[in-house]
Amino acid sequence: MACIKKMGTKTGRKVKRLSQKALFARACKTLVGGVNSPVRAFKSVGGTPLFVESGSGAYLRSMDGQVLVDYCLSWGPLMFGHARKEIVEAAKAVLSRGTTFGAATLAEVELAEFIKDAFPSMALLRMTSSGTEAAMSAVRVARAFTKRDLIIKFSGCYHGHVDSLLVSAGSGATTLGTPDSAGVPKAFASTTIVLPFNDLAAVEAAFKKHKGRIAAIIVEPVPANMGVVLPAGGYLAGLRKIATREKSLLIFDEVITGFRVCYGGVQTLAGIKPDLTILGKIVGGGLPMGVYGGRKDVMSLVAPEGPVYQAGTLSGNPVAVAAGRAMLDLLKREKPYERLEWMKNCVCEALRQCALKAGVSLRLQSIGSMFTPFFIEGEVTDYASALKADKARYGRFFHEMLKRGVYLPPAQWEAAFVSAAHGERELDLTIAAAREAFLRI
Repeated sequence: MACIKKMGTKTGRKVKRLSQKALFARACKTLVGGVNSPVRAFKSVGGTPLFVESGSGAYLRSMDGQVLVDYCLSWGPLMFGHARKEIVEAAKAVLSRGTTFGAATLAEVELAEFIKDAFPSMALLRMTSSGTEAAMSAVRVARAFTKRDLIIKFSGCYHGHVDSLLVSAGSGATTLGTPDSAGVPKAFASTTIVLPFNDLAAVEAAFKKHKGRIAAIIVEPVPANMGVVLPAGGYLAGLRKIATREKSLLIFDEVITGFRVCYGGVQTLAGIKPDLTILGKIVGGGLPMGVYGGRKDVMSLVAPEGPVYQAGTLSGNPVAVAAGRAMLDLLKREKPYERLEWMKNCVCEALRQCALKAGVSLRLQSIGSMFTPFFIEGEVTDYASALKADKARYGRFFHEMLKRGVYLPPAQWEAAFVSAAHGERELDLTIAAAREAFLRI
């Protein structure tokens, strides 16, 4: 409990407590929807959004003073919880020397070497400021390398708000996509083929229909943006085989899974080498950062080596680089993965047992230190089956847990996470909250 007592008090100042409703009303006067990212608005679960004052270890403190066990962890990157000392100190040390230079530094080279060591498939890589930028750039270089325009993506997989990837499925399994957002030109969406996840036959059919036109397959190897959905046996290997045969590139979007499921991501677990890989803020220690990289012959097309233009003043930002290096140092030194998986299994089993006793249908799907409780009876294998989950019941469960001091992702179709800061006390608090919450819903 020491970490809770210290939260928000390190400066000795008194924090004015504000109600969430008052804060949200104020925010709505200046911020679109009162938030800076849609899921924070709680539209999926209803109610007033959470405004956070601080975080420490496995806990968040809200602006109205509630202390919460955090299973959202900024959507995954906080492997060691909030404000881990080594990561904070690394960022502070760099801040004292400057925030941004718009020039190369030794630290970014060293971080790139660490990433390449963990992901041998990334012979050359390029840093960006976000996963969205990295995904956009990876697709661009794939098109340049293959001299083709079409991209295959999968329903329920999210690769940032890139125009050509922010699309929904067409009317048939092999039709081109339609815009999933206002402001996305139909011409952009028409360059993307949207298929069901875990369906190799659909991929084969798409390549047959669009012979010689598909530049790449982009996939979350373990999707986390429709909740955690595991690839069927042989599925990822099948994608690799098809892409190789058709002279297309295979892009693994490991923004969430990279370093989260193991040191080296899903590709290490599965023993599959993608042509390009996308990583996100986990390599920035939770600060804004993205990375894309892969085969030398592909990445050599990126400027200044080649004709594919991509740039960014804040790419390889020294503060994010320092935090990321500290994070990876900790992962290599402490090797927390076995304990993280044990902790995740304990949380999942506890939720399963509490739901069973309350007579509530619940499906837990997980890998490594990430999991999703689906309010559904059957297995979730793709986006269509994920959408059958009871969104309303999840919303009620979310709020019942929140009242009792446990913060889960504010949406049914998202992944939850544990960190190295979570332990038996947090498990006990979660079990106590879940027992009551399941009975209430």
